This record gives sequence, structure tokens and C-alpha cells, in this order.
Amino acid sequence: MDNLDKFKKNILKESEEPEGLEKIKGLDFNNEITLKSLLDSYRTTGHSASELIRAMDIIKEMRREKCTIFLGYTSSMVSSGLRDIFRYLVQHKMVDVVVTTAGGVEEDIIKCIGPFLLGDFKLSGKQLREKGINRIGNILVPNERYIKFEDFLLPILDKFKEPVSPSEFVHRLGKEINNEESIYYWANKNKIPVFCPALTDGSIGDMIYAYLFKNPDFKIDIANDVKEINEIAMISKKTGVIILGSGVVKHHIVNANLMRGGTDYSVYINTAQEFDGSDAGALPDEAVSWGKIKSGAKSIKIFGDATILFPLIVAECFKE
Repeated sequence: MDNLDKFKKNILKESEEPEGLEKIKGLDFNNEITLKSLLDSYRTTGHSASELIRAMDIIKEMRREKCTIFLGYTSSMVSSGLRDIFRYLVQHKMVDVVVTTAGGVEEDIIKCIGPFLLGDFKLSGKQLREKGINRIGNILVPNERYIKFEDFLLPILDKFKEPVSPSEFVHRLGKEINNEESIYYWANKNKIPVFCPALTDGSIGDMIYAYLFKNPDFKIDIANDVKEINEIAMISKKTGVIILGSGVVKHHIVNANLMRGGTDYSVYINTAQEFDGSDAGALPDEAVSWGKIKSGAKSIKIFGDATILFPLIVAECFKE
């Protein structure tokens, strides 16, 4: 076989034409562009754009099947403008269970006291510290916000005469803040449970620490919340999970679904990788091996920033 024959064999190999697949086609900017036309074009764009549409299809099916929907998000999501989108979903009872972190609770309440501000990722930590300004990515929070949050929180701690679960604690904050801009105002009003398994990992924990010096009998009871979230999953006919970010929020939701033999639908959005063996970076199929996602479930992980992707999802799947 001469070199030309080798070239033809290796480079010009005959192929089989796959059947039933859509052609790759992008958005034609010669036409009028709307949000709908943009999202419609994603289906055939390829790469992560088409994966986003798959995630939307899964969420739409969750809703059609009247699944119990578990929404999980980390504190940095509430630091951002996604907080207003979470509030919309809870306000209109479009999700059934919320799981978040300590920052995901306190920052919602703090925003009712004073706004967060847009800064820059590259601002000097030293200079910000000297000015009493805290940085969350490119979002700035003057320390004065936390001082006012302490003034709000400490009188509420006095009202708990018995051990309180984190979900009861969050509902009380939502009731006391009495502000329709708050996620947890609506969670309390609509009786949507909010689970926060790491409630003390933030400013709330700092203030509880100080409170314990004069009130050593104050107790947070996490055991009751584990029972409640597990039993919500177990009695649900079908469940769907939407998890933004990872860590304890991600695992707390899928582990609750283990109790029922796995969730029926799952959508993850985060940037974590799986090479280090972390649950944060694990793909949905790893959860299948544990029984946290059903083997026949429709599931997907989108690698990307939720601040970009989740507003598109809500616009397509939840705006009514």
C-alpha cells in the first residue's frame, strides 16, 4: 500500500450517516431577535447551549409531572441578583422545598436592611478591610449591614425558649423581617420549608456564639430537620431536584432522595470538576450508584455560572 492509499484509508474513511438527528444551526441575526428565538436557537447550536435546552426540557417535565421540586442554592447566589429570582419562585409556590447555606439565609435578610453593591473582582482586600467593606466576588457589602443585622437578630434569639430547628429558625426570620422582597418572608407565608444544615456557618453562627456567653442554654436542633426533609422525599410520588452550586446543599438534597430510592429528575448547575472525587464535582451518574438518583431518571449537569444560566431557565420554564 503506497502513501496515497494510506492517506485515503485513514483520512477519507467512509462514514455512516446518523439518522434522526437535528442539524447544527445557529441564530440568524438577519432576523428579529427575541428571547424566544435566542433560546430556540440554542437547541441546535451545540456544546453547552444545547445542554442548557436539555436541562430546560427536564425541568418542564418535572412541572408537568407535578413533582415535589427541591431547589438548592449556595450563599453566593443570594449575594447576587439571583436572590430576586428565588424570591419569585417561592412567592408563586413554584418550588416545594428549599435547601441553602447560612449565607443564603442571612444575606436575604440583610438585603432587606441595606443593598449590596457592585464592585470588582480585583479590588484590594487590604484596602477594603481598612474601609470595613466585605467582598463577595465582585459584590461589596459594607460591614454596617452586619451590625444592623445583629440588631435585628439578637432580640429574635430571645424569643426561642425551647430548642429550635434551622427550618423553624428561618421561618421566624421571614416572619420578623416582614418584607415582600425577602425569599423567606414568602417561604413563611406559603409554608415552604427551608432547610439549612449548616446554619451556624456564617454571620448567624457568629452572633449565636456571642449570644451563648449570656444564654448558654440556647440550642439549635438539626435532628428534626433531617427527619422532615427525608420524609418529604419519601411521601412524594415523584421528585425533581434543581441544584445551583454544590457542597452541603447539593448532597443534602440528593441524600434525602436516597430515602425514596432516588429522585426522578435532576438538574445540576455548577463549575466543579469530578477529578478530585468530591461530591461537589460529581456527575449525576455517580449519585445513581448510591441510589440518590434513580437509574432511569432524566438528569443532567451543566458546567457554567448560574447567574448567567438560571435566569434563562426561569424565563423559559417558570414564567407564567
